[in-house]
Amino acid sequence: MNIPVLLFSILLLFAINTTKFVYYQSEPIPPAAQKLIKCYPGFVTGYADNHILFNDGSKILWDDGVRNKTMNQLLSGPDLKDMFVQNYPIGKLSNPPALNNDPGRIRNQQFFEKMYGATEKQVRHNLIDITWCPKLVGQKITVTQINGVDKKLMQISKELDEHPELKKYIVNIGGTFNWRKINGTNRHSMHSFGMTIDINTTYSDYWQWTCKCTAENTAVKYKNRIPQVIIDIFEKYGFIWGGKWYHYDTMHFEYRPELINAG
Repeated sequence: MNIPVLLFSILLLFAINTTKFVYYQSEPIPPAAQKLIKCYPGFVTGYADNHILFNDGSKILWDDGVRNKTMNQLLSGPDLKDMFVQNYPIGKLSNPPALNNDPGRIRNQQFFEKMYGATEKQVRHNLIDITWCPKLVGQKITVTQINGVDKKLMQISKELDEHPELKKYIVNIGGTFNWRKINGTNRHSMHSFGMTIDINTTYSDYWQWTCKCTAENTAVKYKNRIPQVIIDIFEKYGFIWGGKWYHYDTMHFEYRPELINAG
């Protein structure tokens, strides 16, 4: 083989290998998908081909391609990308939530079933009893160990225990694990997964109690009696607060770190 032919062959081989290298490069990971990877490292391993990848080799579609979904569509059949369509505001609200602004209520049920369990039996397998606020309350509550939710609630409990002025809000816990549907819907309550907690209902407000209805297209007037310090402590450990929803649920705290601390 003469030198020109040899040089041509080398350049051709380089071009082919370079092309292959570019072809097999990983696609950019959407920022919101990166939040799921960061916040749930025990389950979510990556992103590829418009899917979130799990450690057991399974995957869930990221973006179904449907645009301009109605609020009802977002609530009843969201893809994973839809869960981030509304930004959750950290800290004190300056104004009541705008109409249908419910950051965190848009939930892809398949994603949470994948982590916490798709049946009551599966969820129960990972439940544990902890003592809520041992000094001020001393109530046993049942929560999941998945994603360290039990440990985070114990940290929250420890901080709240140093605020005797808050006792009336944190006694008589309204509920944690409860395998059920959201009232008036076919959607699973997040209580089904053991990663939520309702504090004392006596000092809480809920949109369905206000309108005495379950229709999510009903206009509701915002109410809240929960002190900001409680909200701040929960958010510090990755829990969102239902009081930041137009369809407010001020007793409700839910472990959703991907919406809070994964910038």
